[in-house]
Amino acid sequence: MKKFDELQLSKDLISFPSITPVDAGAINYISKKLKQLGFNCKILEFKDKKNPPIKNLYARLGSKQPNLCYAGHTDVVPPGNLNDWTVNPFKPQVKNNHLIGRGANDMKSSIACFIAAVSIFLEKNIKINGSISFLITGDEEAQAINGTKKVVDYLIKKKEKIDFCIVGEPTNPSKLGEMIKIGRRGSLSCKLEIQGIQGHVAYPHLSKNPITSLIEICKKLKEKPLDKGNKHFQSSNLEFTTINVHNQAHNVIPARAKTQFNIRYNNFHTAVSLKKMITKVVRSICKKNKTKYTVNFLVSGDSFLTQPSSTTLMARKIIKKITKISPVFSTTGGTSDARFIKKIAPCLEFGLVNKTMHKVDECVSLADLKKLKKIYYEIISQFFNKD
Repeated sequence: MKKFDELQLSKDLISFPSITPVDAGAINYISKKLKQLGFNCKILEFKDKKNPPIKNLYARLGSKQPNLCYAGHTDVVPPGNLNDWTVNPFKPQVKNNHLIGRGANDMKSSIACFIAAVSIFLEKNIKINGSISFLITGDEEAQAINGTKKVVDYLIKKKEKIDFCIVGEPTNPSKLGEMIKIGRRGSLSCKLEIQGIQGHVAYPHLSKNPITSLIEICKKLKEKPLDKGNKHFQSSNLEFTTINVHNQAHNVIPARAKTQFNIRYNNFHTAVSLKKMITKVVRSICKKNKTKYTVNFLVSGDSFLTQPSSTTLMARKIIKKITKISPVFSTTGGTSDARFIKKIAPCLEFGLVNKTMHKVDECVSLADLKKLKKIYYEIISQFFNKD
């Protein structure tokens, strides 16, 4: 059985300029490597009228349960100004015992570590008491419409069962071993436009100023916290990200005023309950001020929590043993594709250190690569040899 090196795999994966939605060959590369290990690989391409086609991969070795799945993404964010990098972001280099390149910690190197760990496991285990699978998408950094969400729907349709999933997102703030994610807050975005009546500022009675309604709405939505958080989740927060009027004249009351905001919310709320609350506030204030409005919502995913299980506790014990750090269970940070996978399987998220993700000279230490490979190998081994 072929054994793969995590550093070489990481370099190879980073060399594909797979900026969402471009695949650039990354999915085919992983499929080729997994086929060499005996995996049955299915490349799934999804598209719709509004969004470009996205390549995804579901690969499985074995047909029995339990099925341990690893989930990750090959797409990366744009590198920004190339002159700000010390290396070409898609020609990775090792400097000062760190691998530098776009996707080094978010999250191509994590994928490499899991493939390398599987190759070692298969070298030592001719038979598996179950199955190992990979769910890899090329659409995590953007809208996530034709990625993991549709792969999950495909797996449901095919009656494909996953018993536990490890999502390889970079979960550690500063040192490998600090944090395991067992859930995430939900994300709801809103675009709101208030429509008034344009007119001369000297004759306000002939106009309806939409800014008045917009200011009142913003104040009402921010005047008190949504909640105080709970045992597993930090408090929910609503943040305004833009306010636009686009009025160049100092003596004209504008016809429209716009804002957009995002709510990161815990399990005290749902997207449905928050939409109702927002709509009620907007409707009430606009009715009072005799202005009209349009509101559009985008739900990235509701909050979710995976209650710690024997597998989760086993993983924490392994991480502590290898890193000498006792990881905390957390639900902090942004969204991840675990919000889709939790529909069919319990998840934990554990990967590399995230402090350079999306930054110039994104990097990962070579020592962390070796440790993560070892952690993944031990999790695989103990998952299939529980007795």
